[in-house]
Amino acid sequence: MDTTMLCHLDAVPDGGARVIDRDPGVIVVRRGQQVWAYINRCPHFSIPLDFEPGTICTYDAEVLMCAHHSALFRFTDGVCIDGPCRDAALSPLAVQVIEGRVCLC
Repeated sequence: MDTTMLCHLDAVPDGGARVIDRDPGVIVVRRGQQVWAYINRCPHFSIPLDFEPGTICTYDAEVLMCAHHSALFRFTDGVCIDGPCRDAALSPLAVQVIEGRVCLC
């Protein structure tokens, strides 16, 4: 299976997120050993979720927030649960942890 490494698992804070600088930009979110990845683009205005590059706000290891319009997205499926794009979703990427590395599948 062809995989592309995004980062090491321990580079993503547990309960937090990390922005991976690539084209397109990627946000990796983590809860324990579980990880999810999304294109770094808010469905509201198609802009990155981070206002200050690389800084993503997360809450309770459950949601991440768009810094521009405060939309809240669930870690587990990227669906907006509050904000101007409610019920829209981030674009998911298939990832898995392989030997401590977060890789695109």
